[in-house]
Amino acid sequence: MRALRARLLGRRPLRARLALVTSAAVAVVALGVLAAAYVVIRYELVRQLDLQLKQQAGIMNQQNRESTGVLFGECDWLAAPACAQIVRSDPAAPGQGGLVLPVTGATRRVAAGRLGEFYSNISLGGRDMRMFTTHLKDDRALQVAVRSDTVDQGVRQAGLLLAGVGGAGVLLAAALGYFASRTSLRPVTRLTATAERIAATRDPAHRIVLPSYEARRQDEITRLATSFNTMLGELEEAVAAQRRLVADASHELRTPLTALRTNAELLARADRLSPAQRDRAAAALGRQLREVTGMVNDLIELARDEEPQQLVEQVRLDLLAARCVAAARGHWPGTPFSADLDAAGAVTVPGIPTRLARLLSNLLDNAAKFSPAGAMVEVRLERTAHGLDLTVRDHGPGIAAEDLPYVFDRFYRSRQARALPGSGLGLAMARQIARAHGAELTAERAETGGARFRLRFPAG
Repeated sequence: MRALRARLLGRRPLRARLALVTSAAVAVVALGVLAAAYVVIRYELVRQLDLQLKQQAGIMNQQNRESTGVLFGECDWLAAPACAQIVRSDPAAPGQGGLVLPVTGATRRVAAGRLGEFYSNISLGGRDMRMFTTHLKDDRALQVAVRSDTVDQGVRQAGLLLAGVGGAGVLLAAALGYFASRTSLRPVTRLTATAERIAATRDPAHRIVLPSYEARRQDEITRLATSFNTMLGELEEAVAAQRRLVADASHELRTPLTALRTNAELLARADRLSPAQRDRAAAALGRQLREVTGMVNDLIELARDEEPQQLVEQVRLDLLAARCVAAARGHWPGTPFSADLDAAGAVTVPGIPTRLARLLSNLLDNAAKFSPAGAMVEVRLERTAHGLDLTVRDHGPGIAAEDLPYVFDRFYRSRQARALPGSGLGLAMARQIARAHGAELTAERAETGGARFRLRFPAG
């Protein structure tokens, strides 16, 4: 059975399998209903014939109270009573010769009153008949019979009619089931075609196009198509971001690699250079190596999709900020830093200490890089109605309005920043780390000049 089912359903399309299963279920139900209808029709036709025989027996009982022997002998007639006789319990009694209906021991017992009335099917002269036997007084039994051709013919006609209706119903159910499955699974067909097209072209820009009447249904299959389109959009965005990262990285690495090659070629001809020239070339080579190394490390950090959750712990944000400020003072001795970290108290946030430290260091380095000599960089930690805010503010030129939407983009550098060292990856990395920790990092122009970066952790 399992092998047969596998052969029937295994290699067929889903809509064909659904139509086949639906048709089979409808066929089983329809055949059950039709079989029950056939049984009921046959029972009713036979019951009507039995009632007719019983009524005729009652009439003849009243008309032939003392009679015996054959009453009606035209058994070929279709009308009742075509065939009737009265049987004595004693076979040797007068009038028991020439009987036209079969007499059995059961008939004699009915005549003697030892058995109740009954119906039986008999064959007489090659014709099927229905016979009713009932008790009369004085040890007599009345037998009434009529041809059952009409009942048999009616039952056959009803059976043929029901079979035709059932066959037509099954075919109609199969057609409607196929149409319904084809209509319902149309989004799945489009989804399959779209997936195959993406696999062939490697282009995630394709989408499943849903007509308006299908989009309004909002059933499971429609939601599946919508979710698939959303997934394709995310995939397309991820692929585009990856391509932009590779293109930007290639563009940004081209200049330092060219400078590295130039200085390396100069040092290869060190015998033609003066000691001062060799020292300058070696210093430039070391500086460019550090720049390229830092850029590659930043790219590796940006390429990480998610934080390793097993390293997450509760981090004292005030202590972490204090350590980062102390480290920044060492890196930027010409820039004063102020830290107001006591307003929020001893607060903790879930996170990875090294990653959060990298975020804060990038913000502090960015602020110090744009601050004029002697200008203060202010770090403040406070509680607000929205959660926990850590702000880093400088007193430099600030962020131009046209640059504000792009300051967190990879490799983006404003006009003021192009003359300063850096790769344009620090703020992009800071925002990525913030999002990985469920925080929000924003940039804004300070009221009295300079730029303010706000790291907001939502209220826990």
